[in-house]
Amino acid sequence: MGEEINYSGLPQKYFGPFEVVIHNRPEDCWVSLLGKVLNITPLIKEHESEDCVKPLLAFAGKDISDWFDPRDGDILHYVHPVSGCHDPYIPHGRIPDVEVQVPATRWQPLDRKPWWKDPKYEVGLLTKKVRPIRIINPLFGLEVHMNVCCEDTVLRIKERYSIFNSDANIYLWRYMDNVLNDELTLEENGIIDETDRFGSVGLSPTFYVPAIMIFYNDEFRWFKNEDCIEMLKN
Repeated sequence: MGEEINYSGLPQKYFGPFEVVIHNRPEDCWVSLLGKVLNITPLIKEHESEDCVKPLLAFAGKDISDWFDPRDGDILHYVHPVSGCHDPYIPHGRIPDVEVQVPATRWQPLDRKPWWKDPKYEVGLLTKKVRPIRIINPLFGLEVHMNVCCEDTVLRIKERYSIFNSDANIYLWRYMDNVLNDELTLEENGIIDETDRFGSVGLSPTFYVPAIMIFYNDEFRWFKNEDCIEMLKN
């Protein structure tokens, strides 16, 4: 599986709903829609004096996929019962890039992509599933329980774990007898997600959480070169 590649050629990050929801303020506003995660903070700033941002602020940090048609990724439309026109369906009020309903003398088509299709707002993809994992550091007797995305590579999980240990990359990461491959997901490394199986038989999804063991592997990185040479001589 690995990570998908975005339009810039860089690996695409995955985010869980628990990460999107914390970006719920005008100065830090994210939403998810149709599997994408967007940082619409610049859009909010651009239209801050307009009423059209109110629906976005009301749903900041949430999934707004039900506003859009999954077939073409565009805003949903309906047939207006009076005019018979194919109008955008915006029950929460007008949003940026959705113009007045036609027929109207002020109506004109957009000359650019609407914000929900503009790649400059995209920060990643919404995970298909969140899974729990334990990371155990026997050197310090520290055990961390984390939720990660099923699409995350081990390298991405190390990035997440860095808030607990900034030197996560100098540890050897093992599951059972196997050293984990940084470029693969947990599933691809043989760490099976059994949460659905537990739920099907009435057990808690956290009945058993797989544990990754990390072992210190410094390789003298904190020494200056001359110190290393002198130590090896002795």
